[in-house]
Amino acid sequence: MTTLRLILWCDGVHDPAENMRRDAALLAAARAGAAPVLRLFAFAPHGITLGANQAPERELDLARCAADGVPWAVRPTGGRAIFHAEEWTYALAMPLGPGGWEREPSAAYGWISALMAASLARLGVPAGLEAGHARGARTRPRAREGPAAPCFASTARHEVVLEGRKLVGSAQRRLDRALLQQGSVLLGPGHLRLTDYLALPDTQRRSTREALELASASAAPWLGPTPPIERWADAIAAELAPGSVRVEGSSGAFLLTGSGNGSYTPPFA
Repeated sequence: MTTLRLILWCDGVHDPAENMRRDAALLAAARAGAAPVLRLFAFAPHGITLGANQAPERELDLARCAADGVPWAVRPTGGRAIFHAEEWTYALAMPLGPGGWEREPSAAYGWISALMAASLARLGVPAGLEAGHARGARTRPRAREGPAAPCFASTARHEVVLEGRKLVGSAQRRLDRALLQQGSVLLGPGHLRLTDYLALPDTQRRSTREALELASASAAPWLGPTPPIERWADAIAAELAPGSVRVEGSSGAFLLTGSGNGSYTPPFA
């Protein structure tokens, strides 16, 4: 697929805020020239992330989140809200230019999605790429009341689909010298819990959940209800260019600083 060599980091589980801090750190390291890193992880406890341009007080019923102990965090990438449960999650941070991605940054989205689809195909999941409208296609702005539709409620070109429904939700952020792409592979119906915590009238929750269920797909029929993330890591590793390196768990923490020294505890940016 490419000669780009990656560090594949099978990182384990963290809460939403820690996962977003780690991905922001990887983006900063890539911008400073660090090697490309593909981090695989999950969420514990389960929780919500919002796109960088979403206002939590507009999108979420924050009182209900607090009452139910549901944590949330804002992603360094764009996109819309996701409830992270019963999924595999990835983040790819890579520099732009020599040693990193040397094609148009916009082409990276399609390449990463193709890598995700190929890895899932190795596991027997008949995933494919959406050939519809381009990402970022603009329509006339219009006033909107209430929260945006969930991430998995719609599909754009280059996104990974299963039987015509969205299987992998992804979002990207591009800086001058690096990019970060984050994504979630659905392994069950846990993402539907988002509708319980959107800033919606209770009368709209059922219809919103039904629409989200119809638009999204799960790989569970092919992978089982709780497949280990290491199984996915094996499939991805088989698709990577020769010379790629795999690290496990806490042994990859040095990647967060780009230098291998000290711990990383930055403010979210």
